Amino acid sequence: MQDVAALDLHFLEWNTPEFAANPWPEFEKARARHPWIARTGEGYAIFDLRAIRDLMVRDDALRPSFDGIVDIMECRGSPWGRFAEEQMIALPDREHRFLRGAFARKFTPRYANRLRPLMRETMARLLAEWAPRERIDFEEFASYYPIAVTAQMVGAPVSVIPGLRQSMETMGLAFSMDKSRVPALDAAFEHLDAFAHDLLARRRGATGSGEEADLLDMLVEAGAEGDVSERQLADLIIFLFVAGYDTSKNVLTYMMHVMMDNPAIYERCAEDHEYCRRVVEETLRVFNPGSAFRFATQDIEYRGVRIPAGTMLFFNLNVAGHDPVLFPDPARFDPGRAIVAENRHVAFGMGKHMCLGQYIARAQLQEGIHLIAQHMRSPHADGTPGWRPFPGVWGIKGLPVAFTPA
Repeated sequence: MQDVAALDLHFLEWNTPEFAANPWPEFEKARARHPWIARTGEGYAIFDLRAIRDLMVRDDALRPSFDGIVDIMECRGSPWGRFAEEQMIALPDREHRFLRGAFARKFTPRYANRLRPLMRETMARLLAEWAPRERIDFEEFASYYPIAVTAQMVGAPVSVIPGLRQSMETMGLAFSMDKSRVPALDAAFEHLDAFAHDLLARRRGATGSGEEADLLDMLVEAGAEGDVSERQLADLIIFLFVAGYDTSKNVLTYMMHVMMDNPAIYERCAEDHEYCRRVVEETLRVFNPGSAFRFATQDIEYRGVRIPAGTMLFFNLNVAGHDPVLFPDPARFDPGRAIVAENRHVAFGMGKHMCLGQYIARAQLQEGIHLIAQHMRSPHADGTPGWRPFPGVWGIKGLPVAFTPA
């Protein structure tokens, strides 16, 4: 058994724009040095799909380390730092189980399917506004989709969407571990916090309308049953918006980025709604925005390596689908690729912290690309895309696209 610190590992210099624009060669170098782990300035990166599957479920020995990120950012006690340490995924086990259970009763495949008409209506409105322009920043266009859906799920007015979008764009860069962003993160959090408290106050002050209870009603009811504080309820609303924003927006943007090189696949998306499901899953294999971070609470032994307690681990879910052992020609985009248990992507995490919103995200992406392909014909690049910082919520920042409106 060899201690991880004694291994000859590749060092990932992942805090650079060059790395964010093309991380795969560096991970190939890392894999050539060691099959599943690399070194970073903040801890160790685990990039192998099987290692991620084996280790992320070790909830007995690993915990989410938002406090560790807050320490790296040197913002303990700031408004955003407080939220990062106390959001649902970072809560103690008892509180986490209760709140996750309350969400799980609602965030089912059946509930996601009930939202599909709302998703289609939302995307249709956006396309009516954006498609006639012929040249757009697709990433900006895509950003309004998940916000509008979530706002309607909790009964928020559409007038709040532009301000929420600006704040969530800032929050999406939170885990890039750039200390200079802290003042902007604090301001963005305080804007979202004021929105969440106002939303709760308005709902409690409203008289019954006779309409079916929405997601906000469920949260308020669950909060009353579990003696959840107003602070925690507001944090849950913020978490709901932030968690649902970057996944759908960044994946949808990357999907268009890939589609421009695969016109036959894109054209089929316009005709075949069910095929879009496979396109979504293949996109999530090739790309997803997330890296999960965990702190080892006790020593872990895995494949002949000892990881001591106190080690920070980064699980690179976003590149795990490029494992050449599990995926022949892994860079090739192929929605017809066979999916079996051992090569199923881990875009939504593993273990007790697996993303509860995954069914909603999948439905949003499927409905979105189906309608987009019908209304934005023959898309092609109209400029060079930019990239978000790699550590944290990664993805394209600006995707200039030109197309023919249907």
